[in-house]
Amino acid sequence: MIATSDDPRIQLAHHLLGAVDIAADPALPPRVVRLVAGDGRHFIAKQHAERDRYAGELHAYGAWVTHLTGHAPELVGRDDATHTLLLTALAGDRADTVAPGLPEEELAHHEAGHVLGKLHRATAMPQGGAVGAALAQRFQRWIDRAVHADLLDAAAENLLKHHAAIMGTSHMDSAICHLDYQPRNWLLGDTFGIYDFEHMRRDARVRDFARLEFRRWQAAPHLRTAFFDGYGRPPNDTERRLLESFGAIEAATALVKGHQERDLALSAHGRTVLSRLT
Repeated sequence: MIATSDDPRIQLAHHLLGAVDIAADPALPPRVVRLVAGDGRHFIAKQHAERDRYAGELHAYGAWVTHLTGHAPELVGRDDATHTLLLTALAGDRADTVAPGLPEEELAHHEAGHVLGKLHRATAMPQGGAVGAALAQRFQRWIDRAVHADLLDAAAENLLKHHAAIMGTSHMDSAICHLDYQPRNWLLGDTFGIYDFEHMRRDARVRDFARLEFRRWQAAPHLRTAFFDGYGRPPNDTERRLLESFGAIEAATALVKGHQERDLALSAHGRTVLSRLT
């Protein structure tokens, strides 16, 4: 999406900041643009394609991002009609641009664990069955979509249903979770930054580790160690078993989204996680 003067993102910025310039930033996704105000301050304008994602991120900024002060953008303004947010821009580089194996990568995971630990501790609730039951219901809908698209054989379907049953009967600690917590949503600068809160909600606390576990840590276990050193404690045996079941969610969602979006890499990731579970 190329920003022009009639772009809702530019119009919102003009209304709140006055004249702004567009700063080229190829690392940003298509619906996000970096803007520079007349006083030199940098901002991010983000337009959501889906109303639910917009509402989710807006709610997150009002309800929970305050627990991440200093590590997250601040909400400057919004336009409900066009699903557009104007945010302060954090300084730094995306953590997924760090070459694997460098010391900076291990430091990034340590800082990521430290900051996520602050959020989880501030919003933790004791164990209860409701979180697991709700999660199992949502997971079953993903399984149904995968079956409908003919993405699973009978054995794979039964395996995923087995993990759904485990979730449905498990008591889990809950907390406010980011739910897309991975290096592409981290910024490395003078302070560690996090962004992209459109998925944020109360969920099983351990689920916030799943994308890291199945997309990076299994190939680089020292990053898992660094993360939990920063977090404050490693998962216990029960939580590690639950993390395997959350890998089943990772597999199902990757298969369905990969199929829908014709994303071969995402589909392959889903197959890889499914084979590991098998």
